[in-house]
Amino acid sequence: MFFGSIPALVTPFAGGRVAEDTFAELVEWQIAEGSTGLVPCGTTGEVPTLSADEHRRVVKLAVDTARGRVPVIAGCGSYSTAASIERMRAAAEVGATAALIVVPYYNKPSQSGIAAHYRALAEASDLPIVVYNVPSRTVADISVETLAEVARLPTVVGVKDASGNLARVTAQRLASGEQFCQLSGNDDMALGFNAMGGVGCISVTANVAPKLCADFQEATREGRWDEALALNDRLYPLHAAMFADASPGPAKYALSRVRPGFPTELRLPLTEPSEAARQAVDAALDHAGLA
Repeated sequence: MFFGSIPALVTPFAGGRVAEDTFAELVEWQIAEGSTGLVPCGTTGEVPTLSADEHRRVVKLAVDTARGRVPVIAGCGSYSTAASIERMRAAAEVGATAALIVVPYYNKPSQSGIAAHYRALAEASDLPIVVYNVPSRTVADISVETLAEVARLPTVVGVKDASGNLARVTAQRLASGEQFCQLSGNDDMALGFNAMGGVGCISVTANVAPKLCADFQEATREGRWDEALALNDRLYPLHAAMFADASPGPAKYALSRVRPGFPTELRLPLTEPSEAARQAVDAALDHAGLA
């Protein structure tokens, strides 16, 4: 269902408000450069700082701008099952293709609680669900066995795996089936992830280097591994630089370099990236041939 380079879109702000025209321009650029999907309102989109109205509006902007050319996977996850259901309902109403649902965070639910969360979402909405596993942020980690249980739900179609454990790709394929869509949540592991059976990446770096990321993903999909390795080497410093400070600060700074005038504004508690982080981004853009 989903494959290739799928940017986890930043949300541009100007004067404290969502910069809607800038966001629409970003979506158009991403599609023109070869991105095969879009994820608005994820972690990189600073979704915890968005109001319910802003969340709905950003998803609608992505859908309306994409005009069916690529799927829109709306970030709808939350600590609260009820809140996730409301976000899914809003995303479905404005035409999102699917919902990206993070494992509930902070209170460390049990595996049975995680499974119950996804069952409740699947019962409440027909919108396809991509599970998002990022234990470095959520603390809770959906196990291979629980993911396989959840994957049997008819609307759960895939996983964004940011566990950092490449062996999971094989284990999850064997447990959940070859048709279960596995997308990397780590740009720096996408080469190995795809070699082990993954089909793409929900990417931070693609915000900044959409064509290079799309070309890289296409090379892995077509088995051109030498070319993929060369592209990976070209992108690798940029993958690291995107997290040289709290994300998406470095990504927004990088976008201001490759798309002059792009606003770098963040919402608290995030602040502008440090000078060291900006220098890392500058060096990585130069290494990638984007500066």
